[in-house]
Amino acid sequence: MMKTYQEVLDYLYVQFPEYQKVGDKAMKPGLGNMLKLEDHLGHPSRAFKVIHVAGTNGKGSVSHSLASILQSAGYIVGLYTSPHLHDFRERIRVDGAMIPEEYVMRFVNEHEIFLKDLHASFFEISTAMAFDYFKFVGVEVAIVEVGLGGRLDSTNVVWPELCVITNIGLDHTQFLGNSLPEIAKEKAGIIKEEIPVVIGERHPETDEVFIDMAGIQEAPIYFAEDEYKIIECKTEGGISEYVVLDRQKNHQHKIPFSLTGNYQRKNLLTILKAASLLQTLGYDMVDIVSIREGLKAVQEQTGLMGRWQKIASKPDMIVDTGHNAHGMKYVAEQLNDEMQHYSDLHIVIGMVDDKHPEEVLPLLPKEAKYYFTQASTHRAVPSEELRKMGEKAGRLGKAYNNVQEAIDDAKKNASANSLIFIGGSNYTVAEV
Repeated sequence: MMKTYQEVLDYLYVQFPEYQKVGDKAMKPGLGNMLKLEDHLGHPSRAFKVIHVAGTNGKGSVSHSLASILQSAGYIVGLYTSPHLHDFRERIRVDGAMIPEEYVMRFVNEHEIFLKDLHASFFEISTAMAFDYFKFVGVEVAIVEVGLGGRLDSTNVVWPELCVITNIGLDHTQFLGNSLPEIAKEKAGIIKEEIPVVIGERHPETDEVFIDMAGIQEAPIYFAEDEYKIIECKTEGGISEYVVLDRQKNHQHKIPFSLTGNYQRKNLLTILKAASLLQTLGYDMVDIVSIREGLKAVQEQTGLMGRWQKIASKPDMIVDTGHNAHGMKYVAEQLNDEMQHYSDLHIVIGMVDDKHPEEVLPLLPKEAKYYFTQASTHRAVPSEELRKMGEKAGRLGKAYNNVQEAIDDAKKNASANSLIFIGGSNYTVAEV
């Protein structure tokens, strides 16, 4: 019997290592174990309504934003996301509050023998724990974020009221396929019979995949870009103020959004379409007031971190968890936009081995001073190797053994009017 929360975590990480730590070895594709866990626990996922969110990028922001809207509307809201940045309990929240340490301890201790005999993965255990906790607390609706892919993801045992697929990019190709249509097919695996699905971004290579799957499942399909259009956006005081056109009603809404990254413009359209569908699905308390209030307070109400987040001033220090070419393209565009306000740019970057640094680095501003580093994970690209990749792309700087050393040197070289950006992976941001 494990006594402390830390002992339980250590046990989970050793017995059932997570994909974020060890990569491919942690993967157990297929739903067999989850179906057995559901049966063992009394099918907890049937005790609450579910909104299921997949996508290459943006699914975390969309999940947290929908949770915040539903909280503002007065519902008891579960939120299951991954990975965590600092504390395992970030993955499982109810109305923004993390699952208590005592519940994590109790769950693992109570089901230890079953989990061991099942050879369950870390993600299967955390997913089952989330569903069990949501049932225990009496959650009314849960936002469930897909871990990886969709079709074979552990979360795909749920029967949702609404499915959301944010976008498709080339990521996790070793599991999901080497082309956008192949990856889209895996993510389209969350589409269920007659359940509406929102697609966040149109793409000529993937639209037909989603339309075909929705047709097979007789599921109503909506492309957010067809439904809404951003007319105007101004960011001031940490809030982006949007004017958004509802194309169907030919009506404009003023929407405040506390997630200020440029890439959130795409996510906002997805969120607004999902929220409008919830109104038609019987969520009567979701209205324009709760949408505005929820989007204005995403971080405060859900604990979201690491999305274009300012963590220090003079010099300004921004962190962002963007980590693949699809996501970093938007980060790079924003860095270029921001440079009109700063004297110079310092980029602290560490990446993991399956995110194709050779494709990401050329996207970033060439004129920045670079600090190549590595986070504490087996998957980290060694900093000297990353530096050489940067040099090949014309992005010059030094290599550092750890994230703190790189940040310390960036601070020394920066002035009060510099911008320091830290990113490249969840791990790099987590260590900040």
